[in-house]
Amino acid sequence: MTTTPQAVRRASPRTRPTAKKPATARDQAAPDPSAALLPQAEPVRLLDPDGTLRPAHPDYAVPPVEALRELHRRMVIGRRFDAQATALTKQGRLAVYPSSRGQEACQVGAVLAVRDTDWVFPTYRESMALVSRGIDAIEVLTLLRGNQHCGYDPVARHTAPQCTPLATQCVHAAGLAYGEAHQGRDTVALAFIGDGATSEGDFHEGVNFAAVFKAPVVFFVQNNKYAISVPLSRQTAAPSLAYKGIGYGVPSEQVDGNDPVAVLAVLTRAVAHARAGHGPFLVEAHTYRMEAHTNADDATRYRDGAEVDSWRDRDPIARLETYLRAQGALDDAAVAAVAEQAEAYAADLRGRMNVDPALDPLGLFDHVYAEPTPQLVEQRDMVRAELAAADEEDGR
Repeated sequence: MTTTPQAVRRASPRTRPTAKKPATARDQAAPDPSAALLPQAEPVRLLDPDGTLRPAHPDYAVPPVEALRELHRRMVIGRRFDAQATALTKQGRLAVYPSSRGQEACQVGAVLAVRDTDWVFPTYRESMALVSRGIDAIEVLTLLRGNQHCGYDPVARHTAPQCTPLATQCVHAAGLAYGEAHQGRDTVALAFIGDGATSEGDFHEGVNFAAVFKAPVVFFVQNNKYAISVPLSRQTAAPSLAYKGIGYGVPSEQVDGNDPVAVLAVLTRAVAHARAGHGPFLVEAHTYRMEAHTNADDATRYRDGAEVDSWRDRDPIARLETYLRAQGALDDAAVAAVAEQAEAYAADLRGRMNVDPALDPLGLFDHVYAEPTPQLVEQRDMVRAELAAADEEDGR
């Protein structure tokens, strides 16, 4: 019998169904290599939105009450700083300001989970985190004021300059962490990331490098639902951003980013994992920015008021305050004292920001390269000549 080409195609191994082999005991006992990498199916939550303590979590314990009192204090001061910085943009004292109101648990909980000797790699939205880390507010706002590229000493503060390009800090964090570990130090690098930055190549390069070389990095993704105006649904089809670590062999977790207790617990464990030499860890916090992307953004064009209102009921400060009051760790007097500290902090910031800084335009060319390039020298000379001409015209 002659076999036709059609018959050959039908009998091809590509299309012919094959019988499944019966599972052996060895197959059934084989462990899932991704099991240790998977985040929990639902974000870790230790406090309900109304401040009620949930049943004990099998993997995460509630941090000590004193740590939570300090977390509350810094969150209140951080929110007041954020509001004052927002007001300064309206007064012309800042060129731009990206608010992190609503993300206080993430901003403050993250920096409390690391040591002063650890390195922090912030984005442009981490001003609240930086002041919570103890950096002077004026130095933090220098970039947003337009005075300098960075107002604080990164080496002295173990804090990289705030990063405006998306995700480039991931590569920097991975490299520094690898270098520190190579020199025998137990330094951990904490890289802040927005949800939109997980779509950038630098994010994937940083995570992959850290995984391959077991660099002690915690990649902390604050998923506030929008990359400027682009919603999360247009950025990824993954169950959550925490799953992005699995492809690189990085253990991951997701947490309720408006639960300060859970954020501190999860990040403390992630930092301990990295410090112990187990390599990087990725944490996704589900949170929400209450204000627009920056003061130059009109958020009403891409989200409605009902959505914003729904997140007001998940306020992280109110949630933690309710819990601490129930524990007897806060009362009216303590709350009033923290509010007074916050107001004094804002007043001090206002007063110092109202003083115009003395700036040298030629300073723009400093610290660009260790050795200035010929082009940079030429540009500096041009500016110097323009300044001299202006002084001569003014009779100075």
